[in-house]
Amino acid sequence: MNMPRLTRAASALSLALLLTLLSGCQVYQSIGKSTGAFLHPVSGPDFVHIDNDAWSQNNALIYFYRTHSQWAADEIEAPSVYVDNQHYFNIRNDSFTWLEVSPGERHIAMRRPLLGLEGLGDFSLSLIADATLTVEPGRIYYLRYNELTEPETRHPDLDPEHPLANGDLQLVTREVAMAADELVSTRFLNSDLLAPNHAATSIVRENEDTDFERDLARLEEERDEELAGLVSTGLYEPAPWYWPFGGDEPELETDQRIEAREEAYARLETEREREDARQSGGWWPF
Repeated sequence: MNMPRLTRAASALSLALLLTLLSGCQVYQSIGKSTGAFLHPVSGPDFVHIDNDAWSQNNALIYFYRTHSQWAADEIEAPSVYVDNQHYFNIRNDSFTWLEVSPGERHIAMRRPLLGLEGLGDFSLSLIADATLTVEPGRIYYLRYNELTEPETRHPDLDPEHPLANGDLQLVTREVAMAADELVSTRFLNSDLLAPNHAATSIVRENEDTDFERDLARLEEERDEELAGLVSTGLYEPAPWYWPFGGDEPELETDQRIEAREEAYARLETEREREDARQSGGWWPF
């Protein structure tokens, strides 16, 4: 790459970061983590499934892998993988890693960086994949990434129009993943100074927090709709804007659902504290 192109890219990066500070939008970036295989080939151990006791059967396990191609081997920067809008790793040529996730809807996205910058708010420089994967407790899922070749067969459980049933990132069956030159031929994606990552771990708590925030936002929208429905049918009349002492809102069904969701999350947090105390050898009196 020549210097003018580097200068333009650096200018774009600086401008995007400045706009982020001014607008408050989320910036998608993997600066310092996006080193590609051309500069840093994967050197971890050969593939092997993790032990069953290394993850809870109450959750789900997702393997991410990228088969070898000359295209991927020549990359200067590797694409980023996000789960529920959180960056976890950049996947290099001929590599695999895994994440233990909470059951339910998990949002999977992949972005291609330019000098580590990937996007700003709703804008992405290069959005490779953007899909929701519904995962079930105790099940293992295999996500295959390759820009040049398709898997041998499509996943039978996915609608043909599902984003993970076509494109460069696809959900594949165990049979496809275990075939020669697929997952079994890859090497573990280590985290090191040249390409740090936060994969090969449980992200269940992060998923649960995301689910709570998402559920609460959805319930608040449903509450507004329920209240608007009462107003439109004449069953409730809000106080005028200039009179702050009246117009108590009626008891809504969504209020009960919001309260139940908040109580469930509070119980979850209490259980987390107990688990943390057990793990640390501390004492939990209740």
